[in-house]
Amino acid sequence: MQQRRGHARVTDPAPDRPGAATDAVAAPRSALGQALTGLSGTSRGVVAVLVALALLVGVAVGATLVARPDAATPTDRSVDAGFARDMQAHHAQAVELSVLVRDRSDDETLRAIALDILTIQQQQIGQMAAWLRLWGLPAASPDGPMAWMTDASGHPHPTTPAAGLSAMPGWVQPADLARLGAADGTDAERLFLALMIEHHAGGVDMARYAVAHARHPEVVRFAQGVVDSQTREQVVLEDLLDARGGPLPD
Repeated sequence: MQQRRGHARVTDPAPDRPGAATDAVAAPRSALGQALTGLSGTSRGVVAVLVALALLVGVAVGATLVARPDAATPTDRSVDAGFARDMQAHHAQAVELSVLVRDRSDDETLRAIALDILTIQQQQIGQMAAWLRLWGLPAASPDGPMAWMTDASGHPHPTTPAAGLSAMPGWVQPADLARLGAADGTDAERLFLALMIEHHAGGVDMARYAVAHARHPEVVRFAQGVVDSQTREQVVLEDLLDARGGPLPD
């Protein structure tokens, strides 16, 4: 498992940016402090509101994309198509992690956050699949995972056909998935949080690349929303992990 990254502190996005609605994600920091001192009911209420708000934001982004037929249609090897394909897989693993911890933890705050992640990211998976159908493109890339994302020198992201999805930024490897599946209680919570922090960090790296290189304006807007929301969520996840004693030893 990778080492923890530091807190990812960010400034509030401008009100007219697509990620502005995710400013609400900052709220769990105060609610989290209450939860950690015994006021878990307030924290649960805040998280429940965030689930509803984030879902509305995701639906709005998808509706805007469909409403822009004038935008250039992405090609099969475009960054737009590659991001839509690979972020679906990345989101699907976040959903898998969230289901695993939901079934292994009795902590209502953490279970609510897991529900938040799996609800929003499942909705966004459907949204990105709809983009590909709208563009008339196949669900699979002709070049394999991550061929759309290059490094600063213009070289493709370091992956091979044999590596497949496992070379994605932040991808949780099978051994760590097995550890989470075998864990329970606080151990499962600590492992989930450490894995999800790194998973979010990888998703942010992918989304930042899409912001810089995608051509379809609504894909760029969606990717910026991923950067904004998942960067903020990392702060909340870091706090939850710190409250439980940090990552489990490898």
